[in-house]
Amino acid sequence: MELLFEPLVIQNKVMRNRIVMPPMVVNRGITSREGQEWYARRARGGAALIIIEASDVVRFGPEFTTQNLKPLVNAIHAESALAAIQLFPGVRGEKVQPAQLAVDDITRLVQNYKLAAQICVEAGFDGLEPHGAHGFLLNQFFSPERNLRQDAYGLTLSGRMRLALEIVAVVKPIAAQAGALVLYRHTPEGPGYGISESLALAQELVRSGVDILDISPASKTAPADLAAPFMQCGVPVIAVNAMHRLERALETLREKRASLVAVGKGLIADPDWPNKVKEGRFSEIVECLECDDCWGYFDRGVPLECSQWV
Repeated sequence: MELLFEPLVIQNKVMRNRIVMPPMVVNRGITSREGQEWYARRARGGAALIIIEASDVVRFGPEFTTQNLKPLVNAIHAESALAAIQLFPGVRGEKVQPAQLAVDDITRLVQNYKLAAQICVEAGFDGLEPHGAHGFLLNQFFSPERNLRQDAYGLTLSGRMRLALEIVAVVKPIAAQAGALVLYRHTPEGPGYGISESLALAQELVRSGVDILDISPASKTAPADLAAPFMQCGVPVIAVNAMHRLERALETLREKRASLVAVGKGLIADPDWPNKVKEGRFSEIVECLECDDCWGYFDRGVPLECSQWV
């Protein structure tokens, strides 16, 4: 258990343990009182880092502001956890492919990330995470099967990495000046690419200033086996995939396949999972049944609930 509750220092930030709440859209609104209470409750339960759900970069400025995001950050900090936010490229739900974007559109997207980063650090966030995973736009740019562009943003591996690196290039100076971390979420295997190309991207991301690599999914045949290769990049690695099963989380850390474990649905079922594990109150844990009922709420766009809640 000591492995799970060993603090981790990253740059100027201290994580009280190795447990991360990954970004999950819970349909409560990140500027609402209900949304603030949702995230603060998971921080109170003992997670070290709370990553706020995917938030569209185009909404920063018109809708998400320094003023209305500060209460969320303050609520998490009041429970002694760090607060990061995942920045989503474009608008969730819109189906846009790389070839459909003009260069001006790409430039605008990069500037949207820059504005979002500025607002987030002014609100007090400890970390900013561009979302480059799960087949969404940045991940599509990296995929040779999805990125059919014939210009500098396609054709070659370096071309397919270009947009991600341009985004990190505008986010990093803003984060660094405020003492905030830069994370990057990536899917290690996808259409037309595998671990070796993902490692090439990860190494360039780290050279550009990424402080934490968030690998999702992180498991294939063993806990965090897909995350393990990224440990060679020299920065902490987050692994996600059924880490609420304690033996998987402990194996991941014991075998040094990742530095941090992300407990997602386990923290939906029981926000006190970290504290109960730390205190040895295993029989009191409300276990995630992996029934995926929570995804039904997500798909319907209504506030997420859990079949285990009574």
